[in-house]
Amino acid sequence: MRDDKPLWMPWRTSVEASPMYAFMQQCNRDFDLSLTSYHDLHAFSVADRERFWTSVWEFCGVKGERGARALLDGDVMLDARFFPDAMLNFAENLLSGEGVDDALIFRGEDKVADRWSWDRLRGLVSRLQQAFKAMGIGPGDRIAAMMPNMPETVACMLAAASIGAIWSSCSPDFGEQGVLDRFGQIGPKLFIACDAYWYGGKLQDVKARVATVTKQLGAPCLVVHYAGDAAAVADETPGAKTLDDFIAPFEPRSVEFTRLPFAHPLYILFSSGTTGVPKCIVHSVGGTLLQHLKEHRLHCGIQPGEKLFYFTTCGWMMWNWLVSGLAAGATLCLFDGSPFAPDGNVLFDFAAAEKFAVFGTSAKYIDAVRKSGLTPRTTHDLSSLRLMTSTGSPLSPEGFSFVYEGIKEDVQLASISGGTDIVSCFVLGNPLQPVWRGEIQGPGLGLAMDVWDDEGRPVRQEKGELVCTKAFPSMPVMFWNDPDGAKYRAAYFERFDNVWCHGDFAEWTAHEGIIIHGRSDATLNPGGVRIGTAEIYNQVEQMGEVAEALCIGQEWDDDVRVVLFVRLTPGVFLTDDLTKAIKSRIRTGASPRHVPAKIIAVSDIPRTKSGKIVELAVREVVHGRPVKNKEALANPEALDLFAGLAELRA
Repeated sequence: MRDDKPLWMPWRTSVEASPMYAFMQQCNRDFDLSLTSYHDLHAFSVADRERFWTSVWEFCGVKGERGARALLDGDVMLDARFFPDAMLNFAENLLSGEGVDDALIFRGEDKVADRWSWDRLRGLVSRLQQAFKAMGIGPGDRIAAMMPNMPETVACMLAAASIGAIWSSCSPDFGEQGVLDRFGQIGPKLFIACDAYWYGGKLQDVKARVATVTKQLGAPCLVVHYAGDAAAVADETPGAKTLDDFIAPFEPRSVEFTRLPFAHPLYILFSSGTTGVPKCIVHSVGGTLLQHLKEHRLHCGIQPGEKLFYFTTCGWMMWNWLVSGLAAGATLCLFDGSPFAPDGNVLFDFAAAEKFAVFGTSAKYIDAVRKSGLTPRTTHDLSSLRLMTSTGSPLSPEGFSFVYEGIKEDVQLASISGGTDIVSCFVLGNPLQPVWRGEIQGPGLGLAMDVWDDEGRPVRQEKGELVCTKAFPSMPVMFWNDPDGAKYRAAYFERFDNVWCHGDFAEWTAHEGIIIHGRSDATLNPGGVRIGTAEIYNQVEQMGEVAEALCIGQEWDDDVRVVLFVRLTPGVFLTDDLTKAIKSRIRTGASPRHVPAKIIAVSDIPRTKSGKIVELAVREVVHGRPVKNKEALANPEALDLFAGLAELRA
């Protein structure tokens, strides 16, 4: 596919019908501006943050008292306070609908299907809210959940947010220690868990884990029925009740909303790295809401009643992002389980049946669909789909091409990148600009994002550190158990003074788009030249013989050499000819500097529960250093494959 032409161009009619275009025209009228392009709008949004974020509040119809001031101490990132006089409630803004129309549509693989109206959702939120209050939960108390991505989880979160409690969640595939490493740090007043869950067509038991975690946390447990026997799990868990018993004393009534300051804590999210106990990242009510409304309404163009889907678990920040779609009036489409159970068509079956407008997933999923030989474009009616988003890791140029060749030709593909740290995106799509192969469309509105070299100088069309030079609303409020803010400052502000350094290796393109080359702490430095691992993966994972790859820098002879580990497709072996072919592909597709010194076949590659490969953990194992927080991994046993490899000693 030619790279001198965009993969997708927005129709003028679709541009002028988009909420982002309407927002730009509103800014022109309100402030006597003449903005005509996305570049103009972005420049205004970072130059005049007070007027921009106030306009987002008004345009998106935030429920709450905004107050007179939009930004206080805005020039100092760690001191900046957005809307310091505001009072609002997150759940009040998300419970935006009522009646019998669908609010949530759920599928658990091919085992469970359900639909929830706005009234049904409001009814459960009301009963949960009353039950939470009855047990003494109030503003600032923590509620922790080990739950599938199902409607009851959304309702529990909304009930917690409605009274000002702080919500934290993980998926039920976390092991005991992984759950305790997270929730044990935050002292929850209530622990919520499912009775079992489906994965890969098999029933997964959690009974013993729920009992152990509950005992260690020292908090009462609420057991939600999904795939097992909730009463049996509750009976074997001291201090536990089923959801039905918990809410039985309460009848649905109007939900009450406790309005709180803009910076009041809403979520505690956890870093997924393997270099220590997870960091507890606290996000605010107002910052999360305003940033998500901006991304959903303006960047994604979501209109009330549209179907919004993201393939995610409750242990990934994309779940928090997804549920905020309710504030835009979207119907959320929830899926829990394996995206290949019963087969690779399951998500596209869901998309076609429910007429998704927005289909969000990971780069790894798109690559897996490509390699499976599926072509949903020819097998499924995706006529309603107008936006597909991808995150989790950089989407390769071949992944971009496959979406248009194999999924849908006339669709906006938005590769997006940000993270748990900001519960949102630094760079993402927008409906006003074309999509170019291998490129993220641009920076998010209101975010003074740039790419800097090691000396702190902006660079164009060169690789460098992704930074943000001005404060923005969805910066964390704090880290939990970090009273003097030392961990927070060390995470983002040690590299450059008063500038957020995100830890991504990035590059501006000639089209003012962005390419993410991987995490900067995982970049390779052979001969002192920085190389992004994504550049190597983009070449290797095009090859049919290679299912997956992981690349590290190994300390060797007072330098660093590039070592590439490959998981090969079934029946393929790493012969001399295949080794030569891999090196040739990398040399011609990337550069001679990218060619690994060693290529080693392994049977598995470790990844986090959200599907990210863990280069840093493998690097530690290869160098004989301990790896902490293995519980963050979906397959921790895979790390053992890299210890003591004879090939690494030659």
